Amino acid sequence: MEAGGTKFVCAVGDASGRIHAEERFATTDPPATLASVVDFLRRGSRRFGPLAGIGVGCFGPLEIERQRAHYGRIGRTPKAGWSGIDILGSLAEFACPLAIDTDVNAAALAEHRWGAARDVQSLVYLTIGTGIGGGVIIDGKPVHGLMHPEIGHLYPRRHPQDRDFAGVCPFHGDCHEGLASGPAIIARRGTALSDLDPADVLWEIEADYLGQLCAALVLSLSPERIVIGGGVMQETRLLAPLRARLRHWLHDYIDRPQLSTEIERFVVLPGLGRQSGVLGALALALDGA
Repeated sequence: MEAGGTKFVCAVGDASGRIHAEERFATTDPPATLASVVDFLRRGSRRFGPLAGIGVGCFGPLEIERQRAHYGRIGRTPKAGWSGIDILGSLAEFACPLAIDTDVNAAALAEHRWGAARDVQSLVYLTIGTGIGGGVIIDGKPVHGLMHPEIGHLYPRRHPQDRDFAGVCPFHGDCHEGLASGPAIIARRGTALSDLDPADVLWEIEADYLGQLCAALVLSLSPERIVIGGGVMQETRLLAPLRARLRHWLHDYIDRPQLSTEIERFVVLPGLGRQSGVLGALALALDGA
């Protein structure tokens, strides 16, 4: 189950990574959305037999430490109505192991196992959409610590032509999510990036903020690859200027070909396309079963 701020994706798959059944539906209120999840899993159990495990990749913040009382619950999220919702508790009727992680950690795991980062041991998966999130894989495993990475809430340096926009994050205002997510673009122009004139300065602003974010990740986490997806990145014309702004913000400080002649292989789109998240949830189920 990929639980996203805009949509939920539920699937039944096997150990090879093959998906046998899949459904997508809009994220509405928690009771209705989770009822649709349970209905799908019941039908999947009847069709394919008892489930060996359930994996959940969920938007956050999320309690992923098993020893804590609120394990499996969503924390103080900007998604209205979802704070405190017990995601794992809604699946208690299924007699199989349950595993949960952030949607971006799950997507990172899938890209490492089956997608665009199969040849590296460390990567960051970024999603730029309803929010901005980042999952981190080191030595083949998702990074956990105090909680989980909340990369989208780092603060960028403001673009010279974007000084007056307050940002849309209800917690931080002008963090990366507040300035460069899909809702931030709509808040400035009243429409999605895909509908803007290519000459609109917001293209340059968006590429700059995402380039800054990638530069911060290079300097702090030193990943071998950055995989960047989400609804905003469906506008693939962002990729080249984003890479250019990454190089600009690093100022040739890191002497590696991945950040010069091989940058097209360093910052890449997801190899699994729209299925990174749900395949990541499948990977969690396989590892937890």
